[in-house]
Amino acid sequence: MELTIWLTFLAASFAISLSPGAGAVAAMSAGLNHGFRRGYFMSFGLILGIWTQVCVVSLGLGALIAASSLAFTLVKWLGVAYLVYLGIKQWRAPAQPLVAEGQQTQAVTRRALVLRGWMINAVNPKGTVFLLAVVPQFLDLAQPLAPQYLVIGATLGCTDLIVMGGYTALAAKVLRLLKSPRQMRLMNKTFGSLFVFAGALLAMFKRAA
Repeated sequence: MELTIWLTFLAASFAISLSPGAGAVAAMSAGLNHGFRRGYFMSFGLILGIWTQVCVVSLGLGALIAASSLAFTLVKWLGVAYLVYLGIKQWRAPAQPLVAEGQQTQAVTRRALVLRGWMINAVNPKGTVFLLAVVPQFLDLAQPLAPQYLVIGATLGCTDLIVMGGYTALAAKVLRLLKSPRQMRLMNKTFGSLFVFAGALLAMFKRAA
């Protein structure tokens, strides 16, 4: 991939990462509930989910999902159900005051955060369709495709490490300001509602004709 093409894709990758979505909500929720050091593991899961999507698209399965109404619908509603589940779980989370980063990080393991992040991005057909629409514009079909997909995956991963890290750190700063159960209850309901809203947006997403 030529440098000018890669720089254009890099700019597009940052735009994708910065745009509000389920990944950003998940990163902020992890930072709020678990602090930066533990919450950042959610970002690793989100990146693994992106890489899963890139692999799916590179193997041609993404085109099948985009073309098959049944496959698209199954994957979409799996993603919707998972986001709504996360929203309900966050809404019902205990209203414990968070005054220090390390006080309530034992409830959820790092592995669980990674798996949760992976699920959010891996079962999002909107991401698959987006990659199918955007990635081919940056591919040189006269050159081997595998190295180009590796560059694309690495670029998307690096931009997400930076952007999702920023979202996580921002939410972790808020964590230190929460000193009452009432404040924590409000934040739990806010992020729970955002997860459900992200699920609703995904439910309305339709396969291109």
